[in-house]
Amino acid sequence: MQWILATTEQPPEWFIQTVKHYTPLSSGIFAAQLLWQRGIQTELQLAAFVNYQTYQPASAFEFGQEMYLAVNRLKKAAQAAEKVAIWGDFDADGITSTAVLWDGLGQFFEQDKKLTYYIPNRLKESHGLNQSGIDNLAQQGCKLIVTCDTGSTNIAEIIYAQQLGIDVIVTDHHTLPPERPPVNAIINPRYLPKEHPLFHLSGVAVAYKLVEALYETLPDVPQHPLTDLLDLVAIGLIADLVQLTGDCRYLAQLGIQQLHRDHKKTVTEKRRPGVGKLLELCQKNGDRPTDISFGLGPRINAVSRIHGDASFCVELLTSRDIQRCHQLAEETELANSRRKSLQKDVQAQVAKKLTQLDLSTTNVIVLEDPQWAVGVLGLVAGQIAQETGRPTILLSTENALSDSETSDNSALLARGSARSINSVDLYQLVKEQAHLLHRFGGHPFAAGLSLLVENIPLFTDAINQKLRQSLGGTNLVPTVQADLVVTVADLGKDLFLELKVLEPCGMGNPIPKLLIKNCWFENSWHRNQQDFQGNKIQYIKAEFDIRDDSSNSPFPGIWWGHYKDDLPIGKCDCIAEIDYNSYKKRYEIRLIAVRPCVDSELKTQNSAIILDWRNQDYSEFSNKNSALIIKDCPTNWDDLRAWLRKSVYNQQQLVIAWSKPHNPPPSEVWLNLVGIAKYLSRTNQPVTRIQLLEKLRVSDQTLHLGFKALKYLGFTIQRQDRNFQITWNTNNASETLVDNAVKQFLSAVKEEQFQREYFATVPLSIIQNNAF
Repeated sequence: MQWILATTEQPPEWFIQTVKHYTPLSSGIFAAQLLWQRGIQTELQLAAFVNYQTYQPASAFEFGQEMYLAVNRLKKAAQAAEKVAIWGDFDADGITSTAVLWDGLGQFFEQDKKLTYYIPNRLKESHGLNQSGIDNLAQQGCKLIVTCDTGSTNIAEIIYAQQLGIDVIVTDHHTLPPERPPVNAIINPRYLPKEHPLFHLSGVAVAYKLVEALYETLPDVPQHPLTDLLDLVAIGLIADLVQLTGDCRYLAQLGIQQLHRDHKKTVTEKRRPGVGKLLELCQKNGDRPTDISFGLGPRINAVSRIHGDASFCVELLTSRDIQRCHQLAEETELANSRRKSLQKDVQAQVAKKLTQLDLSTTNVIVLEDPQWAVGVLGLVAGQIAQETGRPTILLSTENALSDSETSDNSALLARGSARSINSVDLYQLVKEQAHLLHRFGGHPFAAGLSLLVENIPLFTDAINQKLRQSLGGTNLVPTVQADLVVTVADLGKDLFLELKVLEPCGMGNPIPKLLIKNCWFENSWHRNQQDFQGNKIQYIKAEFDIRDDSSNSPFPGIWWGHYKDDLPIGKCDCIAEIDYNSYKKRYEIRLIAVRPCVDSELKTQNSAIILDWRNQDYSEFSNKNSALIIKDCPTNWDDLRAWLRKSVYNQQQLVIAWSKPHNPPPSEVWLNLVGIAKYLSRTNQPVTRIQLLEKLRVSDQTLHLGFKALKYLGFTIQRQDRNFQITWNTNNASETLVDNAVKQFLSAVKEEQFQREYFATVPLSIIQNNAF
């Protein structure tokens, strides 16, 4: 994992003072630095960014003629008392889009009688229009379909609907077809210039703009204000991870305020009791964008991931029936709990398959399995893409083709999801292999696809070759970027409120990532999560206190999906986000990444601090009274910190000296590791990381090299919770690669043993960066 620190430029003093007006409890320097490096560099830009009341939103009619065509067709439908159908999608943006049109168009068409909606089943249908669903609506007497968050490229299905006498209005934000589809109107911000304030609207915001245009055209008809829809718009916008600039940011700011206001009301006063109950179940207040991205959004998405049919989510978001909404909210919460467990299981299986890949020659990861649940593949693919720095496509194979789709009923269809990284346009990459695909659609960073199983090898080779050519020799490396360098003393309420000025955060304005150097962790523990019924969820979370030399007070933090043993011992660097836990009523950090310290002083002085104790008399240090000497090697960091504090107080160097230990030859360590692996494979027993480290007396980095060498001998090391499970199949061995891998392991063991044979004179700033 490559760590990058964002290029920082000191903003001018006048700008810092201007920002300070919005952060009265702090200096404003951190917020000013972030805003400046993100292009907010004038008072006018700052005011529009921070205060939505100074922003001038774009008119709905800036979509031009298409918006007029859509409004006129809806007016005609209302006057003729035609039945209108909303065709939505099963993710959070599609569900909220459908809910916005259900409530919004419901002011002009009688719900259930003249207005209905259709949500495809995630597990049985794809995104977009399909013929069976159109047939269903035709049988109900629908004369007009209004899509939301979908439909731009469904040319064949649009033509089919027209053949049945159904007109189509498309509202969408996904990739456009080469030519305008044959629809009554298409409202898609991708037709606008990229710099237009409406360009980045998600599906729910486009649907909102259609309703806004209707409200302006027929102002005497609606009985409820247009602003009643803004909380739904905020949920869909933030859950869909669109770039929160221009009108996207404006609508999200307004919507979050409304969401929070409604949540503070009593149960009987809430306009959306279903949303209120969901916030209660996920222990959120609705006043932060993270309440959506980590709370509401995943729960709404979970319903279709687990059940396939997410239609009841529209009722959950729009119904005023308190009892019914509470029931649906609890069903949604349970679906999310099952989603977490299922996601963890699939991720473990994907990780096992990854060990069989040579990532040095793989640019696009393509994996398939007949048992994988389609609903969670996108989530797992996103995690793998982030960890490996490579676009990832995960496919589940199933006998799913119908007679209408293929003449070969025995054909196997693979369906799945793809996730990319920032430097690769996944949509374009996959689109170029359209001849091998059954269906495909999505964004540059996320997509869904299906193809015949027999085409998977060809597809994998072709897409890897294409990306390899476009990279031109550039290696893909997983990266994480930090925005600011802070200390533990900086963490707390003041910093949280200062950085809150940047909210709502999203693409183009990410949550600030904080780099904390030379820190360490204490009081760590972990536990499985529980659902609201008290049942254990197979999803882990580590909790800890973080400390550094800047403060005597620790600061709490969490690390999702990790065990306490994953936290390094001793000093390290970490990247984290600061957050407020409304359930525990405390400020805390959310850990993103962690690594051993990389200190410039260590790099420059490392060769000078190791001395051969057999050739030099370390008493010279004590005679000069310039050093404190530890004659016995410390066995824990707490003991060592006591010496460090004493060393700092006396302004002395710290000297650690110990007699030469008995070190077995590196080759013996290797044979020991192989023997352990064979035994564990034969007995099918698990082993922990700590057990292996203690048995072999090596570091994490050296153990990793040992695992790599074992892989080339045919061993498979799979992580299961906090244990490793080792299996062996000699057919998977690679004789050409094993020799070099073993040499690397032996060299690492030899280096560690060398360091244990000597004593060190170590400056205070370096001592804890070394694993003595």
